[in-house]
Amino acid sequence: MTLSNDFLFKHVMLRKRICKHILEELLHTEIADITYLEAEQTIDVYPDSHGIRLDVRIADTANTHYNLEMQVKNPVNRATGKFLLPKRTRYYQAMLDTDMLQKGQDYDELSPTYIIFFCLFDFFQDSQRIYTFKKRCLENMNIELADEAVIMFLNTLGTKGDVSPDIQSLFDYINSNTINSNFTREVADTIVEIKNDKRVRDAYMTYEMRIKDLRDEAHAEGLAEGKAQGLAEGKAKEKTATAKRLLSMGLSVEDIAKATSLSVEQVEAIKAE
Repeated sequence: MTLSNDFLFKHVMLRKRICKHILEELLHTEIADITYLEAEQTIDVYPDSHGIRLDVRIADTANTHYNLEMQVKNPVNRATGKFLLPKRTRYYQAMLDTDMLQKGQDYDELSPTYIIFFCLFDFFQDSQRIYTFKKRCLENMNIELADEAVIMFLNTLGTKGDVSPDIQSLFDYINSNTINSNFTREVADTIVEIKNDKRVRDAYMTYEMRIKDLRDEAHAEGLAEGKAQGLAEGKAKEKTATAKRLLSMGLSVEDIAKATSLSVEQVEAIKAE
């Protein structure tokens, strides 16, 4: 288990000194202090909405909110072939804002936010070490929509763009467990300490069991769905075969439609074949 593991990433980021240093190096600013709002927080704004699980959610003394995520794989919708990460960030931002703004508060009370993904792949295929997104006017790119919402994709494989030596060493460590700075030595030592903590090991076992249960449930649902789909396809084939037999016997299209529960158009299509 390495830093790219969600569970371990969360526990390392819970070390304030490490997490605060990463944010300062990424944003080129000093942060007085950070507060953990909740690690691995699940936000369900509405009972029937799609909840999101956040790895690490933080606020600093200036009331800027940060959400840090480890992204090992580039998820794809199998049905459409579209990548999910861009719209996931859109949904994360919407849910964070909705959760942050209490009833009766004004919109200008929304805190500045940074959603930061550590990606072990280059989503945009441009070799940038960091891709930073803010809203800008397409007609004049110098005009920025100052909604104070920033999304950052950290490409650990990137070769373009400047990052601090500690951030580059962190990327190297995530990619290959290479320790080449005092900072990554601190991260590595922290990981050893975390792994030797019995409470964390017990929590990881519970976490793994929960993940396994979710996978088993998804597998069972997939089997049930496949079985239902197979039955439906079988019934459709049976109806088609029956319609063909009745057509060969000279029955009318309307009578066959009634007998098989097919539409007249479907029977006409079978007849045309």
